[in-house]
Amino acid sequence: MKKLIFGIVSAFIGLVSHQTLLAQGDPAAGQAKAALCATCHGADGNSELSVNPKLAGQNASYIVKQLNDYKSGARQNATMSAMVLSLSDQDIEDIAAWFASQTVTLQGADPESLELAETLYRAGIDELSVAACSACHSPTGQGNAPAGFPSLRGQHPEYTLLQLQNFRSGARDNDNSAMMRTVVERLTDRELEALASYVSGLN
Repeated sequence: MKKLIFGIVSAFIGLVSHQTLLAQGDPAAGQAKAALCATCHGADGNSELSVNPKLAGQNASYIVKQLNDYKSGARQNATMSAMVLSLSDQDIEDIAAWFASQTVTLQGADPESLELAETLYRAGIDELSVAACSACHSPTGQGNAPAGFPSLRGQHPEYTLLQLQNFRSGARDNDNSAMMRTVVERLTDRELEALASYVSGLN
């Protein structure tokens, strides 16, 4: 298991772009540039609609990568692709810096699935070679900014579940070295639902 986790992380870090690792932005400038983003994601990045991800407190490097992936077509979403089309590299970095500087609002995990989710998140499934989520996303769910791993804490469970399902089905494939697809391909619907609920309350 430890070798699997190390191998996945090493492969990812080796492929993360220079821009993703060194995203530099001005939060003050980003606040003004993110005004249009507020319609879906909230003025401070805490979206009220569960279909739209919370961006508050998200690692800037991860936001930069996702916006660039929407712009290049590596990640498919008609609305987001149109929104980022006219953004410059500096605009993207500034917007990312603004949302990263905000505080995410936490939610609560479903008590009925808490034990299952905590085991998956913190230990994985050794017999299936499923790595622990905490290896990349940290025990508190804050992710790993230098490596480009996103923060998960406080995210809408519905949004997280959809992303996990999309990685499992291959509908989303902009994870470097297929890291997420490799992890979730062996997980059941119940396990994905438990994880999505669990991370919404991590802190």
